[in-house]
Amino acid sequence: MTTTITFTVNGQVRTVVTDPQRPLLDVLREDLGLTGTKYGCGQGDCLACTVLIDGRAEPSCQTPVADVEGRSVLTIEGLADGDRLHPVQEAFLEADAMQCGYCTPGMIVALAGLLEAMPKASAGQILAQMDGHLCRCCGYERIVQAIRRLTSLEGVAP
Repeated sequence: MTTTITFTVNGQVRTVVTDPQRPLLDVLREDLGLTGTKYGCGQGDCLACTVLIDGRAEPSCQTPVADVEGRSVLTIEGLADGDRLHPVQEAFLEADAMQCGYCTPGMIVALAGLLEAMPKASAGQILAQMDGHLCRCCGYERIVQAIRRLTSLEGVAP
């Protein structure tokens, strides 16, 4: 069974005809060509597939596309403003906070969403948001350096 689903992705209204239970991740990557969002575990545990849905970080592999009908989705491709990177992207780049880079889009999107909602988030709030984001290369020290660079938080331990 297929249905027509309309939602906003990175500021553009998009319509897809698909199975309503199909994962949002698959629709983003396969139908809309937005491959920045990565498939990790397929169970929402690693959070590599994180996108913002109405400003809230969600694992797109566990979100049926029907759940975003009429809503707004932001992927890593939607963060930059033309050639100008988002401040979170800049901080990760400056801290060289990516090794293979597979987990990076999900982390950046989640952190950008938190800082949009809470510009003066505490170290604890930031760490809570990043909890669960797995980096298979174990680049956590540089990721924390990026967060420090971005927020100037002394309470974020390496």
